[in-house]
Amino acid sequence: MHKAFKVPLVLLLLQASVTTAVYAQNPFWEQVQKQPATLGVEQGSSNFKLSQLNVGILKSSQTLSSLKLTSDERFDYTPDELLTKRDRNKFYHLGDINLSIRPIGENSWTAYSSARVRESVKPLKASGKVLAAADISATLGDIPLQVSRSWENHNGNLYLRFSIKNVTKKSFEIGALGIPMIFNNNMDWKSLDSAHADNVFFDPYIGKDAGYLQVNRLHGNGPSLLVLPAENAAFEAYNPLNNDPTPRSITFEGFHEWLIHSKAYAETDWKGVEQWNTPTSTILKPGETKSFALRFVLAPSIKQIEEELVHQNRPVAVGAPGYLVSVDNPAKLFLKYHKKVKNIEVYPTGALTLEPGATTKGKWASYTVKGNTWGRARLQITYEDGLLQTIQYKVIKPEKEVVKDLGHFLTTTQWYENPNDPFGRSPSVITYDYETKSPVTQHQNAWFAGLSDEAGAASWLAAIMKQLLQPDPTEINKLKRFANETMFGHIQHKEGKNKYAVVKSLFYYEPDSMPKGTYSDAINYKTWAAWPKKEADNIGRSYNYPHVAAAHWVLYRLARNQNQLVTEEGWQTYLDRAFQTAIAMVEKAPHYAQFGQMEGSVFLLILMDLKKEGVTQAAQQLETVMKERALHWKSLNYPFGSEMPWDSTGQEEVYVWSRYFGFDDKAKVTLNAILAYAPTVPHWGYNGSARRYWDFVYGGKLARIERQIHHYGSALNAIPVLTEYRDHPDDFYLLRVGHAGMMGALANVTEDGFAPGAFHSYPSTLANDGISGDYGTGFYGYAVNSGTYIIRHPEFGWLSFSGNLEEKQGLIKVNLTTSSRGRVFLAEEKLWITTDAGEIESLQYDPKAKEVELTLSCADFTPNVLLNISEESGYHVKDMNKDEQGRYVIPRTIKTVKLIRKI
Repeated sequence: MHKAFKVPLVLLLLQASVTTAVYAQNPFWEQVQKQPATLGVEQGSSNFKLSQLNVGILKSSQTLSSLKLTSDERFDYTPDELLTKRDRNKFYHLGDINLSIRPIGENSWTAYSSARVRESVKPLKASGKVLAAADISATLGDIPLQVSRSWENHNGNLYLRFSIKNVTKKSFEIGALGIPMIFNNNMDWKSLDSAHADNVFFDPYIGKDAGYLQVNRLHGNGPSLLVLPAENAAFEAYNPLNNDPTPRSITFEGFHEWLIHSKAYAETDWKGVEQWNTPTSTILKPGETKSFALRFVLAPSIKQIEEELVHQNRPVAVGAPGYLVSVDNPAKLFLKYHKKVKNIEVYPTGALTLEPGATTKGKWASYTVKGNTWGRARLQITYEDGLLQTIQYKVIKPEKEVVKDLGHFLTTTQWYENPNDPFGRSPSVITYDYETKSPVTQHQNAWFAGLSDEAGAASWLAAIMKQLLQPDPTEINKLKRFANETMFGHIQHKEGKNKYAVVKSLFYYEPDSMPKGTYSDAINYKTWAAWPKKEADNIGRSYNYPHVAAAHWVLYRLARNQNQLVTEEGWQTYLDRAFQTAIAMVEKAPHYAQFGQMEGSVFLLILMDLKKEGVTQAAQQLETVMKERALHWKSLNYPFGSEMPWDSTGQEEVYVWSRYFGFDDKAKVTLNAILAYAPTVPHWGYNGSARRYWDFVYGGKLARIERQIHHYGSALNAIPVLTEYRDHPDDFYLLRVGHAGMMGALANVTEDGFAPGAFHSYPSTLANDGISGDYGTGFYGYAVNSGTYIIRHPEFGWLSFSGNLEEKQGLIKVNLTTSSRGRVFLAEEKLWITTDAGEIESLQYDPKAKEVELTLSCADFTPNVLLNISEESGYHVKDMNKDEQGRYVIPRTIKTVKLIRKI
C-alpha cells in the first residue's frame, strides 16, 4: 500500500533557506576583506529622486550605490547587500566603463577599465539635467584619452553618459567600448522568498540601435526596467564579465557588459567566431570628443515592454510565430517605428526572402519572411533617420523533417549495441560526442555514461518521445529492446523490495571490482562525480523517475492506439508500469519528490489516461499522492525549489497540478515567475529561452557557468505558458513566449539530426555544445505540447503558428506543419483539437457559419483517427459518436469531417 507522502524536515529547512552555509562562509570573501576598500563607500552617497526611480550615487567613485523604485523602497536593482563586500578593485559597478583602444596604424589593442584599479574621480560641476558628473580618467590608469561620465535626469528618466575626448595629437581607434550592466542577480545566501523579493533577471535584445536590456524581478510582477540606447550606444554584443571576481555559481550567473563596439574582441578573444552583429569600432581624431549614453526607463509590466518601447520612440519588432523559421512555413514580421524603413539587408545573402505586405491600421509595417538556407541569418534594417536595427533568425528544416532526422540519428548513430558491456547498458541510445563522433561510454561524471539522470537518460528519452509524434516501426523495434532489456530491469528495478525504483546510473567507477582496462587512463576519475557502484545504485533521486514513467506511457499509447507496433505486453501493462513508477517516485525518493520535477507533467497525463481507461483505484491513488504534493506547494509563497538553490525546472509540474487541483493563485504565481525568465525578444536564441546557466557544468562538454540558449527549460516551461494561453486566447504575449519556447527544442538540432544540450551564448563560442547532454528532457516538452495555433489578431489579422494559413473567399484554411500534425487550437472558438492516433492535415474555418472542417490522414499501422475535442468549445463531429474514452473514432477511409457547434 502507498505510504502517505511526507516532506522531510531537513528539506523543509532547505526550502526555507535555499542556499547553504557554504555560500555564506565562502572563503573567497574572507580573502577579499583583507584587500583595501577602494570604492569610497564610507564617504557616502548623494541621493536623487526621479519620477519613478530613487538614485544613490557614491560621492567618491560616482558609481551607483542604489537604484530603487519610488513605489518600493525595500527593493534595489543593484546588488546593494554586497556593496561593502564588492568595494575593492576589479569589482564592477553600474557606472563603470571598459575600453580597448589603439593608435591608428598599430595592430595591438590596449584594454582599460575603470574598475581595475580604483582611483578617486574628479567631480565636475553639475547643473541643469546633470545630477552628478566627473572626470574619471584617473581610474582608467594611463589611458591617453580623457573620459568623463555624467548621470542625468531627462524628463524623469535616468541617463548614463560617457564623453571621450582625444587630448593627444594622434588618432585613436576605439575597438571595444563596454558598459557593465550590474544588477542584483546574485542569489547567494538567499531563500526563495528573499530572492523573489530582492533579485532580478536581465535579458538582452542584441539589436544594435534598437537593442535593449530588460530587467525583471524574479516574481514577474511590477514594472520592468529597460536600458535603452540614448546616444551612440548601439547594442552590438553582450559580453560576460568573467574578470569580475564575484564567484559565479548556481546562485549567480555572473555579470555582462553592453558592448557598443566590439571589433577589438573580434580580433582577439573571439577570433574566428561569427558574431550576432558585425563588430565595429570608432575613430577619435585629435581634439575630437564623442558621447555615448544609455537611458533607464520603466515599463509598467513585462507584457507592456513593447508598448513602452513604442512610447519611447524605439523600433519594435514582432515576429509571428517568432524568429525560428522552417523552410516550409514562412513567418510574419511586423515593425513599428515613427520613421519609415529605408532599406533591409539579409546576411548571409539569400538566407531569407522578405515580401512586404500591407501596413496595418496601427501603422505597423508588415513582411512575410521565408527561410531559404539552413542556419543562422540576420536582418539588418535601416530606417530613414539612419537608425539601424538587427533581428536574428534561425532557418531550420520543416518540423516534421527535423524530428524525423532526430529519431534516425538517435536510433542509428547514437544506438549502442555491445553484448559484452560490463555495465549492462546494451542495447540503448547513449550519450554522444558530436565533436569526436563517438558514443560516451565512460566519463568522470558517471551520469553522462550511465543512461539515467538527465544527461544520461535524455537521449533515449528523446528517441522514445519521438515515437509519440512520428511512430516508426524500425525505430520502435529497437526501442522496445531497450525498454525490455535495459530500462526495465536495469535502470529500473523490475522485482524485489525496490520494484519500480530507478537508479542514478548504470555506469560507475570501481576499478578494484572491474577487469583491468575497463576505465580509460586519460580520464580523471578522482572527482565526487565518479560515483562508485553504491552511489550509482542509489534510488533516492526523484528526478530520474519521470524519464522512465514517460517511456512506459509512450509504449502504452503505441500499444493502445496503433496496430502491431507494440505487442510484447498488453497496453494495460505499460500503463500500469507508468503508474507504478509515479508512485515509486514518492515512496522510494521522498526527499526530492517534494519538489516539482522536470517532465513531471507526465504524471498528470498518466492520471488522465487512467481515468479514461476506467482504472479507478489506481487513478484515485495517484491523484491522492499528487494532491499531497500540490498542497505542500500551495503552502509556499514560491514553490520552485529543487536539488538546486534556484531552478527553472519545477515550474512545469507545479503549474499543471496547481491548475488541476484548482489552486489558481499558485498557478498564477508560477506562470508569472516563468515569464520573468522566459523573454520574448527579436532574436531566435533568447526568444522563449527559459533561463538556465549551470547545466553546461553538469551536462555539457564545454563546462562553465553560462547562459544557455534553448536548454531543456525552454520547451518544459512552454507547457504552462501554452496551457495558460489556451485558457486566455486573447493574450497574444503568452502565445508568443510559449510557442517560441516549445520550438526551442528544435532550434539547435543539426542538419543531420544531432541534438546538443544547448547552444553557447558566450560571444567567444556561439555554437552548439559538443555532446547530447540533457537535450531529451526538453524534447519531451515539444512532444507533449507542440501544436498549431490559429488566431485573429486585432492588429495583425489572421495568423498561424506552425501552420500555413490561406484566407480565401471568407474561409480560413491552415495546413498544419508540426511534426505530428496532431494538435491544433482555433483561438477564435477556444477549440482545442488533438489526436491520439492519425494526423490532421488541415483545418478550414468559416468565421460566419462557425463551421470547421478537418482533413485527416493515417499511417499504414494506424487503423483509425482518434480525435479529441475540447468540451468547453461546444463543438462536436457531425454524425459521429464518441468511444468510452471520449474520443471520436474516425475510420481511415474517411478523409474529411465537419465540426459544428452543439445546439
